[in-house]
Amino acid sequence: MIRHRLTDEQWKRIEHLVPGKPGDPGRSGKDNRLFVDAVIWLARTGTPWRDLSPFFGKWNSVWKRFRRWAKAGVWERILAALADDPDLESLIIDGTIIRAHQHAAGGKGGFRNKRSGGRGED
Repeated sequence: MIRHRLTDEQWKRIEHLVPGKPGDPGRSGKDNRLFVDAVIWLARTGTPWRDLSPFFGKWNSVWKRFRRWAKAGVWERILAALADDPDLESLIIDGTIIRAHQHAAGGKGGFRNKRSGGRGED
């Protein structure tokens, strides 16, 4: 599971952006880093919320917190802070979105080997 978690350097870059840290008004968040790791794990694996590993806590609590952060714009701030450090390890180019021009579909009758009128004729 380590490859689905934030590095210490990445966490230091976003730690000040997450709500619920000491000094913030209201209730402090319980283990913000574990929560962010849970969301990253879900995003990278494509797992449904209900199948979240118990290691990260109750799936419904994680979902509710994710939704609160989304409404408050926390994820936008986190993504903006990490945008200059792309993780190209998971880069995928999907051939279903690449299209050729309509005239690149081939000619009538397919490939033919045509002789030119110049070189090589008897």
